[in-house]
Amino acid sequence: MDRSELKSLSITAAKVRMGVVEAVHAAKSGHPGGSLSCTDILTALYFHEMKIDPQNPRWAERDRFVLSKGHSSPALYSVLAHRGFFPVADLKLFRSIKGHYSGHPDMNHVPGVDMSTGSLGQGIAAAVGMALAGRLDHAPWRVYSVMGDGEQEEGEVWEAAEAAGKYKLDNLCAFVDCNGLQIDGRVADVMPVEPLDKKYEAFGWNVITIDGHDFEAIISALDAARAFKGKPTVILARTVKGKGVSFMEDQAGWHGVAPNDEQYAAAMAELQAALNEKEAM
Repeated sequence: MDRSELKSLSITAAKVRMGVVEAVHAAKSGHPGGSLSCTDILTALYFHEMKIDPQNPRWAERDRFVLSKGHSSPALYSVLAHRGFFPVADLKLFRSIKGHYSGHPDMNHVPGVDMSTGSLGQGIAAAVGMALAGRLDHAPWRVYSVMGDGEQEEGEVWEAAEAAGKYKLDNLCAFVDCNGLQIDGRVADVMPVEPLDKKYEAFGWNVITIDGHDFEAIISALDAARAFKGKPTVILARTVKGKGVSFMEDQAGWHGVAPNDEQYAAAMAELQAALNEKEAM
């Protein structure tokens, strides 16, 4: 992976973060913290890894993606918009009756969304089902999913993990966005989920742990997951909730709160400065 692509991904992620803040501010509701923490992961998937066609969202040979932490839809919508599935200007219609961009991903109305999600745990279960269907059809495409670390408290996650391990679904790659926070506070305080690496290993998964904001690490992990045979892969991505907006970073209070006008202006100024810096590099 050359430096020019790293720069391009970094610039794109900065724009995607601006789209997240734009959408949530326009709606006056939404989940900015977890959207910002998984932005780099989604950017790497949609702008480097996945075989997709924005002009043909239902292309049969495309790779599939499931946002299991569906409340982070602002990140998914922003990535899809910047990838060309629909106009970036539409992000201002997030959660608006005038648009189709509901608070959780909707596969029936939003181009590029492969699965409607919301209830935590159901998304990864659907992803396992997709991967199993692909295996049975001898299909060439792969399935990717992103979960939250708080989501690991859901029993359905482990039922899905057990099935994926049993069927050795090496066409499945799941991320856990390990930002350490959920709506009620620190994951470790609400309901400890560690050690996730040992748990997934016990369920028959290949486990990789990375810095979820390091594009080189993300791409390297994706390469390793694609090459690994005989087991599904989970990438435990250590991230910062609210990444990119200093006053939102590592703050549980920004799980599901929209910025007011003053906070919006401050966040956008900070993100624009970061974008200018990345473009000048």
